Amino acid sequence: MNAPHPTPGAPVSPLRPTLSRMAGPVAAVALLACLPLLALTVPGVLPGYTYEPGTLQLLGLCWLTAALALTYHLLLGVVGLLSFGHALYFAAGVYGLAVVLEYTDIPLLPAAAVVLAGGVLLAGTIGAISLRVTGISFAMVTLAFAQAGNVLVRRDPADLTGGEEGLALATAGVPDGLIGVVNTRNLYWVALAVLVVTYLVTLWIERSRAGHMAAAVRENEVRVRIIGGRPYVVKLVVFILAATLATAVGMAYLLFQSGASPAVSTADFTLTILVMVVLGGVGSRWGAIVGAVLYTVLDQRLSELAGSEAVAGLPAVLRVPLSEPMFLLGTCFILVVMFLPGGIAGAASRAAEHVRRRRTGGPRERTGSAAPGGRPEAVLS
Repeated sequence: MNAPHPTPGAPVSPLRPTLSRMAGPVAAVALLACLPLLALTVPGVLPGYTYEPGTLQLLGLCWLTAALALTYHLLLGVVGLLSFGHALYFAAGVYGLAVVLEYTDIPLLPAAAVVLAGGVLLAGTIGAISLRVTGISFAMVTLAFAQAGNVLVRRDPADLTGGEEGLALATAGVPDGLIGVVNTRNLYWVALAVLVVTYLVTLWIERSRAGHMAAAVRENEVRVRIIGGRPYVVKLVVFILAATLATAVGMAYLLFQSGASPAVSTADFTLTILVMVVLGGVGSRWGAIVGAVLYTVLDQRLSELAGSEAVAGLPAVLRVPLSEPMFLLGTCFILVVMFLPGGIAGAASRAAEHVRRRRTGGPRERTGSAAPGGRPEAVLS
């Protein structure tokens, strides 16, 4: 018996398009979750098979940096805040959890709750001060706070952070399944879960009333103020949410790396996050993820290329620059900025639009002027 056809003009369930859009991301997450159980490899990209600890270490690092890039996307892509101090909150998660586990007997989950609360307080205090100014002044104030945090970590006046040597993970309060190379598979799943949760929270924030207001503030703060909005409060809320998520990612990073290093508190690290977001496309969630994954893979794998025999045998004019991974990363970044405006996400959007136009033969639909990264401008209702 044939299934009845829907009556023309009958309303379509709103769940149907939602479920169809969710099918792809859910399948992708399921595939990524199964990678530690599979024997897949990508020569030149992955160091080995996907079940090997070295490969899982690289992939897990990719997921954590992607989650961190998403938190910066909330600042730059959603509310339009250029911060040079976002690494401070990531470092607060790394060092905060390391210190609590090292000097107390609190188990992992309660310790993480304490550190998360501290991250909220830190972000609220610094955000309330920094957001009194705008533009480059805001960026400089956040940089000053981040530099102060880095000095405290490196100088270690309270004898807590280990100074330049960093601080190893105290394993007494950590479950055995999250310790050691033999449990890299479990740590990989933790990193993937952090990315998924961060993405869902970011999506929820963007689609909430606060997210819409933040987008409006990014486009025209004066207009928001004229119609009775409170741009300062909106920016502060998004600032605290982004910093809190970065703190949570930092705690997962500590477990994954089994230690804290002063490098995570530097302004250079914030600039690295900024490069990831710009590389993927400002204003695009999946662009931030792709940019972070691409940057991390290049950063890890170009070091191997720089020390290879193939590069060593080149003339000095080529060998010297190619033996420096940062030179190669900088070159890639310059090429993307010059030839892919809007980053990888912007290029993909233009390619998809070109394919659509060729299939339909119609003119491009105009839905409003585009924001950076291919996002439509916020509309004040």
